Amino acid sequence: MIDGIRQALNQTLKGKQDVVEKVIACVLARGHILLEDLPGLGKTTLAKSLSTAIGGDFARVQCTPDLMPSDVTGFNMFNQKTREFEFVPGPVFSSVLLADEINRATPRTQSSLFEAMAERQVTIDKHCHRLSESFFVIATQNPVDSHGAYPLPEAQLDRFAMRLSIGYPDKENEIEMLASNIHRGDPERADIKNVLTPRQLQQLQNHVSQVHIETNLLRYMVELAEFTRNRSEVTLGISPRGLLTLQRVAQAWAHLNGRDFVTPDDIQEMAYPVLNVRLSGEFDDAAEFIEEMLRSVPVPVTRG
Repeated sequence: MIDGIRQALNQTLKGKQDVVEKVIACVLARGHILLEDLPGLGKTTLAKSLSTAIGGDFARVQCTPDLMPSDVTGFNMFNQKTREFEFVPGPVFSSVLLADEINRATPRTQSSLFEAMAERQVTIDKHCHRLSESFFVIATQNPVDSHGAYPLPEAQLDRFAMRLSIGYPDKENEIEMLASNIHRGDPERADIKNVLTPRQLQQLQNHVSQVHIETNLLRYMVELAEFTRNRSEVTLGISPRGLLTLQRVAQAWAHLNGRDFVTPDDIQEMAYPVLNVRLSGEFDDAAEFIEEMLRSVPVPVTRG
């Protein structure tokens, strides 16, 4: 089943196997992804292909300054015939939600996703509405054009499991992409088939949560977090929620690599995409800081 998802997404993103693997790991870990990249690199196509592959329904929200919270979560509408209020669900009632250019929405609208992303539910007029168990958010933002944008607050960033960048394809893969779209009616529409049912996806997610992690690796992750909290140049270190996210994603990465136990390599491989989205401070390059952290904190010996 995992190989089917790999094949579907690699068909969508030519030559981006590493990005595809991390997206799958994020889905299996029940996380959400922030894609920070330039327009036209396949973010929307990736989200559509993923929703088809995992057997879910897809919804897209184009974030703009006039977007209201109810446009995202839904609202109660008075029915003149029944003389009662009826709930009209918003796009969050989908399996995969693409929040395109999320930093264009106002902070009030951005905050409407807090509860949905963290608890997979929304509360409207004191009534709680459950979302899909496999609810998955792919949010995008353009790192170059900041005119009219509202920077995401740390509380919002901490809801994302990873921050990824797709980047431009290499020459050969770009030629292959062009060739595959000759005589194709809609170049934006990927020919992807369903691989999983929602029930099978939930079973995979439950299996990933059972992947074994030794106690010394739990201690290792806590020591990584303490490194970020004790540095003067870091204004916001890794939170307990961030540690839980790193743990879940490391379990998913181990599963994708055919193991039922986590190794230090899994944690180190996932450290950058997971910590990059939630670290803030007075350092020029988060990647260099994370590399220094991984060099400085002793790596435990495991029995794996």
